[in-house]
Amino acid sequence: MRCLLVEEEVHQFSNLVKSLSGEDVSKCYQCGKCSAGCPIASEMEILPNRIIRLIQINSKDTVLSSSTIWLCVSCETCFTRCPEDIDLVTVMDVLRRLSVEEGYRCPEEGILRFNRFFLASVKNYGRVHDLGLIVRRNLASRQPFKDLGQGIALFRRGKIPLRPQGIKGVDQIKGIFAKSKPFVEREASGGGGR
Repeated sequence: MRCLLVEEEVHQFSNLVKSLSGEDVSKCYQCGKCSAGCPIASEMEILPNRIIRLIQINSKDTVLSSSTIWLCVSCETCFTRCPEDIDLVTVMDVLRRLSVEEGYRCPEEGILRFNRFFLASVKNYGRVHDLGLIVRRNLASRQPFKDLGQGIALFRRGKIPLRPQGIKGVDQIKGIFAKSKPFVEREASGGGGR
């Protein structure tokens, strides 16, 4: 009986990740192809294959407080290269969600802010208004003139419009956000079916 309890405790985090993502990270045998193909692995404190290994050995605190889970750009190179077809992008999404739900401090706070600004732009216009996104991000990071030179050059070439350009069906997009609001609030409150 004690052996069974210890085994359940050892696999507690990987079982949670599997139940939320549908991905069985225990299949990973650490070939490292995900890390070798990752375009931003050099920026990560823990390589993608090591994140999986840490999940396997129940190192929840290390994983959920890592900046690596926030730096993943969801390019799916890791998934394409994985011989076991582990969708690491989905796993990273789950890890970010768990990190927020369980109150871990995000070491990459700018990423969370950028995400909020990006989604607000999509909600309001049906697409991203680049200029508004850049201005909001720079103001929030207290660097209002950070991209000014590049911005002026892009504006002169007609690449960044001053006004947001909406799309047809913006009301449908707003409806999607409205319908997902109860789900998002439930997830944020920790009632997401765990």
